Amino acid sequence: MSKMKVEVIPCSATPLIYDEEKCIGCNACAEICQCDIILEKGKPPIVMFPGECYYCGACVMVCPKKGALRLQHPVMNRAKFVSVKPEPEN
Repeated sequence: MSKMKVEVIPCSATPLIYDEEKCIGCNACAEICQCDIILEKGKPPIVMFPGECYYCGACVMVCPKKGALRLQHPVMNRAKFVSVKPEPEN
């Protein structure tokens, strides 16, 4: 049997953030991923093609360990809302 060599593809996107202390290595995230960007490689899985992520959140929703995985949208897709305070009347 030949071994397959795998390397992570560099990308400016970091769609998935794993907390290695909370991840139990169940690979449920890799099994549910529609884009097949997650490689089952133990604890935590490897995000092979981060630029291909749909940001659907299915991996986060299926994770049995709360806080072990979070989705991080690209900076350009994040919205920051600033509350507008009414100006004081003089």
